[in-house]
Amino acid sequence: MTPSVVLVTGVSRFLGGHLAARLAANPDIDRVLGVDTVPPPRDLLRRMGRAEFVRADIRNPLISKVIAQASVDTVVHASLSANPGSSGGRTTMKEMNVIGTMQLLAACQKAPTVRRMVLKSTTAVYGSSPRDPALFDEAMTPKDLPSGGYAKDAAEIEGYLRGFARRRPDVSVTVLRFANFIGPRIDTVFTRYFALPAVPTVLGYDARVQLLHEEDALAVLERSSSHDIPGVFNVAADGVLLLSQALRRAGRIAIPVPATAVGPVSRIFRSARLVDFSPEQMRLLNFGRVVDNSRLRHQFGFTPRWTTMQAFDDYVRGRALRPVIAPERVESLERGALAVARLLR
Repeated sequence: MTPSVVLVTGVSRFLGGHLAARLAANPDIDRVLGVDTVPPPRDLLRRMGRAEFVRADIRNPLISKVIAQASVDTVVHASLSANPGSSGGRTTMKEMNVIGTMQLLAACQKAPTVRRMVLKSTTAVYGSSPRDPALFDEAMTPKDLPSGGYAKDAAEIEGYLRGFARRRPDVSVTVLRFANFIGPRIDTVFTRYFALPAVPTVLGYDARVQLLHEEDALAVLERSSSHDIPGVFNVAADGVLLLSQALRRAGRIAIPVPATAVGPVSRIFRSARLVDFSPEQMRLLNFGRVVDNSRLRHQFGFTPRWTTMQAFDDYVRGRALRPVIAPERVESLERGALAVARLLR
């Protein structure tokens, strides 16, 4: 059933703003409200069309008035942030993620008009560990519980949402656990990481990387907002890339760093405002993480258009990344190294 009034949080960011724009373009939806603490960029605000921007902080109980006065029936919580740098620091990020979600759920619990809740979560709730299975499905729990950062926030938020679902069984609840986003337009830790000319990696590890194209992410959010599809779903592209393969495809130079030096190196990159690495992201670069998306395809009814490799290649083309070292030069060096190795045998 198509919703009448949809509220989308986090519309100053790429996913929230573009989702509001897509929903506003649907004539079957009467009204779209976009909520955030700061206005979207001008070009994004123009794209949002008839969607109404409401400057509000979901940590404030006044969000209840916004929901009640507009008779909101569908809430898409897309404002969870994984980047402390763009959120004003780790403390502010946790407040926005956890306290903000608690206030939003409290507001929805009191609103009799709310019938559907969609949460943009993350596959980071599974953690990253050397003891991980080859594939995580939605019924699995992490081998090592996330100890902090975005992953811990998301795990706590999913717990609060389960409590909300028990108190409001009449509300359809959808949890979307997204893999890391990639694409020519979206700005994430991963897009900044792979754009570095010299990319730090963890010595002795070659993580499996599973991604999701930004357009597939928007399509999944739009479908979950417009259709009643309750449940928990892993949202990730088919296939994986080894970190070393991704770096070669982007023409980047890998700089292996001993595990003991990863922390200091990440702090250097953070202080230089190049990439804001968090501990859970560094563990991901250590051990990788791959999830099973069969429930997304068979129960949710969506097959990602881009594979992980195709999504990554589209990012490289869209960002016009140029190889730091010409491929011909790399091949020449590899041939020379092989020739020397054969002589030494």
